[in-house]
Amino acid sequence: MSRALNPECAHVRGDMRAARLGRRFDAVFVHDAIMAMTTARDLRRVLVTAFAHCAPGGAALFVPDAIAETFRPGTSTGGSDGPARAVRYLEWTRGPDPADTTFEADMALLLREGDGPVRVVHDRHVLGLFPRATWIRLLEDAGFEPRPVPFQGKGGDPTEIFVGVRPRGPRGVRGRGRSAPGS
Repeated sequence: MSRALNPECAHVRGDMRAARLGRRFDAVFVHDAIMAMTTARDLRRVLVTAFAHCAPGGAALFVPDAIAETFRPGTSTGGSDGPARAVRYLEWTRGPDPADTTFEADMALLLREGDGPVRVVHDRHVLGLFPRATWIRLLEDAGFEPRPVPFQGKGGDPTEIFVGVRPRGPRGVRGRGRSAPGS
């Protein structure tokens, strides 16, 4: 779908924890797909990947749906109608699990293709949920200067998103004496 909507953009399939495009950008954007990272190790790998693709003086924007301090269990509903298909959904979020860095989200989807019958699908996700301090520490470990930004999240709930600025001078991944790949 993105190729059809954005034919002028390059599209590369890959894992955001390990992709290396061999070039740097003034801006890197990691949207709510970051919620698929359920461990600090995987979150750190995404941040290191973003750092490797961020030009000196550039910035990366990370937009989690929530952080541990702002997460609220609840439900949301929505949907849309198109000429060829329609969808209605109910999302139910629960957790977080105090023993780890995850919460659960279940979605009930009503799908219709054209004038055909309605199909019901259940989709379950285990998603990552990290405290602000973890985000800041991991951004610093990746080499970024972290800047938390207040943001109106899903359903208008206040949360934070994170901007990581790559310094203009040399700086690499902290913690293990290695530099970020591509640095």
